Amino acid sequence: MTRTLLVINGPNLDMLGTRQPEIYGHATLADVERLCRETCDELGVELDFRQSDSEAEIMGWIKAARRTAAGLLINPAGFTSTSVAILDALLIFEGPIIEVHISALFRRDAFRHPSLVSKAATAKIEGFGIEGYGFALRKLAALG
Repeated sequence: MTRTLLVINGPNLDMLGTRQPEIYGHATLADVERLCRETCDELGVELDFRQSDSEAEIMGWIKAARRTAAGLLINPAGFTSTSVAILDALLIFEGPIIEVHISALFRRDAFRHPSLVSKAATAKIEGFGIEGYGFALRKLAALG
């Protein structure tokens, strides 16, 4: 079986490059996907790259990943500090999980500081821009 790493991007990440570039930079979601594909090609693993604004859709992908993915990278975006449902789905996943954020949440609004997702994550990477995705995928490949 080919090792697959699942990358899930949460709400509004499809607007990268135009949404608050002073916080998120000018890279687009296509740039993030390209970085992830290049990293996975280098590591010899398959990539399943997704984005959704729907909490239910994200939960479905996480649950299905139990059968298909060796590891999971999630940028829950706006669901980070609000979604118990995504946390519960992540707790079902048996492989390594790395939470990634493009910006440094601890430097932003206080309501963004707590992360429910972190309770299920093996590790968390934030504040390194889109480069955090590449680092996370390397760690996932080593763990998964």
